[in-house]
Amino acid sequence: MIGVDTNVLVQLFITEEPQSSKSVEFFAARSQEDPSYVPLVVMAESAWVLRRKYKQSAEQVGRVIQSILDSDDFVVERRDLVEWALVNYGHTRIDFSDLLIARASELAGAVRVVTFDREAAKRIPGMELLK
Repeated sequence: MIGVDTNVLVQLFITEEPQSSKSVEFFAARSQEDPSYVPLVVMAESAWVLRRKYKQSAEQVGRVIQSILDSDDFVVERRDLVEWALVNYGHTRIDFSDLLIARASELAGAVRVVTFDREAAKRIPGMELLK
């Protein structure tokens, strides 16, 4: 198993970048026997980069995340959190990473998550605007 950073994972899906061919080649060599490991923070960062830098829609980002989850070539840290966030991502206009933060905090026993993000506080149960 080989871990991947955000910039390598994103370039698998954004093929017009200069190093994307290296990324595509790397992932083509992955298999169920030799998968790539995707840390939770890489999933969060990738969703953010795809939305903000590459202006992909929430639906496009959701399809990317789902394709990673569907492939035996990836092992995703805290897959349960990613799956939960993906289901809820489709129903909100909130950043995927905010959903991960809220759910991870809840599962760790936090009674709430404070944020300065007004939209997240309004739309995600358990998130509260810090005043």
